[in-house]
Amino acid sequence: MRTWPAPHVPAVPGQGGDVKVVDSTTGELVVAATGGRAGLYVCGITPYDATHLGHAATYIAFDLLHRAWLDAGLEVHYVSNVTDVDDPLLERATQTGQDWERLAADQTQLFAEDMTALGVLPPHTYLGAVETIPTIATTVGALLERGLAYRVPVEAGAGGDRPDLGDVYADISADPHFGAVAGLDHDQTVALFAERGGDPDRPGKRDPLDPALWRRERPGEPAWDGGGLGTGRPGWHIECTVIAQAALGPEFDVQGGGRDLCFPHHEMSTAHARALGGAGARVHVHTGMVGLGGEKMSKSLGNLVLVSRLRADGVDPMAVRLAVLAHHYRTDWDWDDDVLATATARLERWRRALSGNDGPDPDSTVAAVRTALAADLDAPAALRAVDSWADAALSVGGHVEGAPGVVARAIDALLGIRL
Repeated sequence: MRTWPAPHVPAVPGQGGDVKVVDSTTGELVVAATGGRAGLYVCGITPYDATHLGHAATYIAFDLLHRAWLDAGLEVHYVSNVTDVDDPLLERATQTGQDWERLAADQTQLFAEDMTALGVLPPHTYLGAVETIPTIATTVGALLERGLAYRVPVEAGAGGDRPDLGDVYADISADPHFGAVAGLDHDQTVALFAERGGDPDRPGKRDPLDPALWRRERPGEPAWDGGGLGTGRPGWHIECTVIAQAALGPEFDVQGGGRDLCFPHHEMSTAHARALGGAGARVHVHTGMVGLGGEKMSKSLGNLVLVSRLRADGVDPMAVRLAVLAHHYRTDWDWDDDVLATATARLERWRRALSGNDGPDPDSTVAAVRTALAADLDAPAALRAVDSWADAALSVGGHVEGAPGVVARAIDALLGIRL
């Protein structure tokens, strides 16, 4: 799958230090990458609707991490996916009378355009579920052979010409560490599993929380040859596990996404990694929820503010990015007209302050931005540091030749704001 074009990241004098983030599993502030090479996996979109601000906030947050790592001199390998076949996509295609493949392709392209406009650095490895199916099928087959997965009989009419093979589910009882990512008890997770795409009431499962690894062919649904699994398509969680392990190895630094992915998605994908002999992510990082009118912004609720619609209305994408950065990535917040107006005014003020050849000393400002990002990606503190420089430049000026250029390059490289 083709990703979007990479924006230029300008050089900034000096170098950042270790970046620390809050590990969702422990609640502790930890160094995000402990070596000279950083591995990042951010779960991608299911392309049945355009990019809303909840998506934008998540990908901008991990873009900050990516940029801070680069500034610290790390070699970064960023991996993401597109779940280009799944129940929500197929349901939306049926509702709207569209071909599911065309819907997925169109929305994936629109997502790429939004990410380009927002200045998000693209993944180095970017794979769709469909193109990964042969590897996933082989992996699921291996789990069956090792007794870590089992088959569940399918209903009449399902299963193509081999209905006897059944759907395949992972056996969570085989994993003594299951539940370590989210830290929730069994009853809590069963309720969340039902809310977030799971099937706890599926007859024939050994445990309500056992996740699907391979869904057999159903009438009217797309299916692929799974070899010994029979025709069908992959489960959601195993998709991310397989892509992450193929690109980053059995253990990597950070797995990220919205907070609603902590369970079941990251819990399940990490359990799959352990079943395959790895460990998955060393650190899990999750972003807060973006709301509208007091409700979480989500496709299911339909209360979406779309990045593409804002762009079509003439909103500067850098104002959208600044509006997101004004909120710490782990907090929940609401989008409204005032949020955008404040970001637009800030962008205009920065541009005025950076329009000259001279200005206040930039070094302390660049250092403050680096310090803020190293402390759990504190973008609001970084913005305040730039505000202080801009206020000084506009009110009293300065005599450091080239200072606006240094600050502008730092804002671009570290915060992704092109001025």
